[in-house]
Amino acid sequence: MRKLVLAVVLVAVGVGLGLWLANRKPRVEGQQASASAANGFAAVPGDVGSQDVSGPYQVQAGWPKDISTIAGNEKWTYGAGESVFAESPNRVYMLFRGELPKMAPPKPMLVPQAGPSISFPVGGLWRDATTASLPGTGGTDQDVRKWLTWWEGKDDELGIKGPPYRKLGVDAQWENCLVIVDAEGNILERWTQWDKIFRRPHSVYISPYDAEKRVWVVDDNMQAIYIFSHDGKKLLQTIGTPEHEGADATHFNRPTFIDWLPDGTFFVSDGYTGTRVAKFGKDGKFLMDWGIKGTPPNEQRPGYMNNVHGVAVDPTSRRVFVNDRNNSRVQIFDENGKYQGGWTQKVKTNGLHLLYIGQDRNVWTFDRAMQKMLKYDQEGHLLYAWGSMGMGPGYLWGVHGMHVDQEGNLYVAEVDSGRVQKFRPRPGANPAFLVAKPVKAVWQ
Repeated sequence: MRKLVLAVVLVAVGVGLGLWLANRKPRVEGQQASASAANGFAAVPGDVGSQDVSGPYQVQAGWPKDISTIAGNEKWTYGAGESVFAESPNRVYMLFRGELPKMAPPKPMLVPQAGPSISFPVGGLWRDATTASLPGTGGTDQDVRKWLTWWEGKDDELGIKGPPYRKLGVDAQWENCLVIVDAEGNILERWTQWDKIFRRPHSVYISPYDAEKRVWVVDDNMQAIYIFSHDGKKLLQTIGTPEHEGADATHFNRPTFIDWLPDGTFFVSDGYTGTRVAKFGKDGKFLMDWGIKGTPPNEQRPGYMNNVHGVAVDPTSRRVFVNDRNNSRVQIFDENGKYQGGWTQKVKTNGLHLLYIGQDRNVWTFDRAMQKMLKYDQEGHLLYAWGSMGMGPGYLWGVHGMHVDQEGNLYVAEVDSGRVQKFRPRPGANPAFLVAKPVKAVWQ
């Protein structure tokens, strides 16, 4: 009898324990799921149903005001967005390749002249601003003089012919290349007085180490770097020889970007057709250069480059990071050109558009082929990525320039969509996923 009672008790205890464990299991799984969400890759930890289209950011709708809001300019919108620089949240410089006709997206249609069953637009993409905007040339080994033939409808001295020609004032116009806006996107200034000396303005800056806050513009087709007074009233200095290419102390070969050391020394990535980095003193005096023409797309030799399309300086180590675009790699040098290392992209797209190093010393870039913002550490380990291709607000198409203001707002200039966008950090966003603020400027 005692054995029977003991058996019944043991069974009862076992059943009770089993029911207790069964009821407890979902709660444990729920705790694990919550921990996973908190420590996962969502830009906002714990966010439910999010797809992180704009990563840790939310786009500021209606920013900036369109250039068509200027009286007398109602028929025109911004051309290819080349660069953006935030002096402060209330003074943001935007650089464009002129203007394009303002028009509504076309309705879906078949294009039989292109081939059977070809339709347009595809995926909402209908006008590539970098192709449509003046001067219409870009990339490696393209002669900068060809745009005159294409747009004026004339045979040039190179013997290049052929319609279809596009007409200035109808298909595009060369105005409002440099526009300054405030935090709400209101247009503060238009430096139209300098449109005449621009041909393909590529990047715009203020050196963080320049108390005078002079404004720098790199123009790759003019083979020059222009330095303006902060108010834009004076052209203070021109580095390079406008309209004459070369690779020496006074000539560039389609220069692209600049970055500075704290003592004012600066480095120029030179460039689309050049294959070097040029170093200058703070007064603009040429100091040295390095780089040898490589054999793309698989060049692996240190110091050999093709399409030098980005440069960023780590002010702490004074190392210079160089975008060797056509070989899909980043090369790292000391400030005198001694090779320090680097990495090659696993997926060779030749699409890296820029390099940016902020206060956290990590390296951000944009891959035009993947349409993604990419964050790496200085050894090339991928830390984060975001971006979805499109022309809608918050989507990306051809980011060519980027900057961050003192409040952590991110700005991107897009050559393909023809715009500049402003992104604000999402509430609760993982700070490790945000683009770091730039080095603190002496004028802040």
